[in-house]
Amino acid sequence: MPIAEERIERLAALARDAAAECRDDRAREYVRLARRLAERNRLSLPRDFKRFTCDDCDSYLRPGKNARVRLQDGHVVVTCDCGAQARYPYE
Repeated sequence: MPIAEERIERLAALARDAAAECRDDRAREYVRLARRLAERNRLSLPRDFKRFTCDDCDSYLRPGKNARVRLQDGHVVVTCDCGAQARYPYE
């Protein structure tokens, strides 16, 4: 496993822990670092990390705290506090 992948996973864990402790600014910074690292090294972000981050404001999403999760016609719709929505299919 390349060093960049390990660092992205570590930053994802740090963002999750910071969001759990209500340190949203720190979690946002970890998300930005992980995304920048993935872009530089042409890596894709892990699925769970990608689905729990907002593409517009880079915040780490916590359902019930700063994100709303709804089910609609075979899709999961995640709405961030900033108003951005992400849709993911499910069966």
